[in-house]
Amino acid sequence: MEKLAPLIAVVGCDGSGKSTLAAELLSHVKKKRGAETVYLGLGSGALGNRIKQWPIIGGPLARFFERRAALARDPNAEMPGLFTAIVLYRYSLKRKRQFERLLEMRRSGQVVVTDRYPQIEVSGFYDGPGLSAGRASSSIVKALAEKERAIYSWMASFVPTLVIRLNIEAEDALIRKPDHDAELILRKVEVTPKLTFNNAPMIDLDATMDYAEEVRLAKAAVDKVI
Repeated sequence: MEKLAPLIAVVGCDGSGKSTLAAELLSHVKKKRGAETVYLGLGSGALGNRIKQWPIIGGPLARFFERRAALARDPNAEMPGLFTAIVLYRYSLKRKRQFERLLEMRRSGQVVVTDRYPQIEVSGFYDGPGLSAGRASSSIVKALAEKERAIYSWMASFVPTLVIRLNIEAEDALIRKPDHDAELILRKVEVTPKLTFNNAPMIDLDATMDYAEEVRLAKAAVDKVI
């Protein structure tokens, strides 16, 4: 088994405070030993916001991509075309590159704190493979889906040293993230308790508890594994 430095993954629905807690934990770990952070999201939301700013075509184009992405998340729908499949696959390749960077950090002895973590248990959203939820629209799309799933299986095989799972109700998440898709938030809230990340050691925290107490509990859990 390859020897790797500890990895702390902070996971949870949008609005649960992953990024804030991950930054807090990184500062905490750095006081004890070398540590770095890696963001393992796709960045598709930020890209969508940039597209919306384009004159004239920005709004309609962003809505087009949002509809395509929604179809890709629907297990009862057909994957919406080769172009969308290629875009989603390229996003997965971007995540793979970030993951390879993460592994190099761990091999060099750096503790890594991640915001999100790839999983293979649920497809189409929540940092799972994007092409495996819907039905493939062609043999090429099916081949891309298989290649993408192999990437996620490989990433998920590296079990985090500790997963800190932030739980939140959909209403609270939407108060914090009113611009997010309500249906997607509901699905993420439903899925959150079911993800095991290959049976990784895990601590569950209520994302709406007093923040100082949340940080205290998270730091105590991290101290036990680093």
